[in-house]
Amino acid sequence: MSQPKLHVRKGDTVYILTGKDAGKRGKVLQTLPSKRKVIVEGVSIVKRHSRPTRAMPQGGIVEKEASIDSSNVMLVCSKCNKPTRVASKSTDDSSYRACKKCGEIIDK
Repeated sequence: MSQPKLHVRKGDTVYILTGKDAGKRGKVLQTLPSKRKVIVEGVSIVKRHSRPTRAMPQGGIVEKEASIDSSNVMLVCSKCNKPTRVASKSTDDSSYRACKKCGEIIDK
C-alpha cells in the first residue's frame, strides 16, 4: 500500500491555521505521510521528561516540537508571502506545485 501524499514538503514555510499556535509561521522540519502529520520548527512545543543516559548524564526536562496534523497547516507562497492552497500543474514530462493566488511555481 502506498503512502498518502501531503501538500507540504520538508523545508516549506507554512502558516498554522488552528490550535494554540494559530497564526504562527514556521519551517517544516519533518513530514510523516503515513500518519498525515508534520513537525514544524518552533510550533507545538512539548516538554519531555528524560532519564539520565550516557549521552545526557544529567537527564531533565527537554523541550521539543510535537507533530501536528497536516490539515492544520497552509503553505506560504514565496512570491506573494501569503498562505495559499496548492494547485497541481503538469507539463509534458513532470508535475509541480503552484500557488493558487498568484500562479507562482513552488518547486522547480
